[in-house]
Amino acid sequence: MIVNKDELLERYAAGERDFKGADLIGTDLKGVNLSLANFQEGSLSETDLSGANLSQTSLMEATLGTANLSGANLSGANLSGANLFRANLKGANLSGANLKMADLTEADLSGANLDGANLWGAYLIGAKLEGTKLPNNTDS
Repeated sequence: MIVNKDELLERYAAGERDFKGADLIGTDLKGVNLSLANFQEGSLSETDLSGANLSQTSLMEATLGTANLSGANLSGANLSGANLFRANLKGANLSGANLKMADLTEADLSGANLDGANLWGAYLIGAKLEGTKLPNNTDS
């Protein structure tokens, strides 16, 4: 089980990618590269992942409530069933991401890119979508 940022980054640098169920609540991971990692069912509430590279990352059924993911690269990430209640996703790149059945209640998606994302069954009640590029938008 992951207990702190240094251990996570050390294991990632050594080539490990499977961090299923990791407990990283409140950890400062601003700007880190964790692409292709598996955080399925992980606890990442209140974690600062702003500007982080999480492309192709599995966050299936992870808890990311009130996490800061502003400006993060989540392209191609799997967030199906994830809890993103009140998460900050301002300006995040979620192109091609799987958000099927994700809880985005009251999440801030202002300016986020959701082009090609799967939002089937996602909960968007109270979500902020100002300037958000939604799936299948066409430029005029």
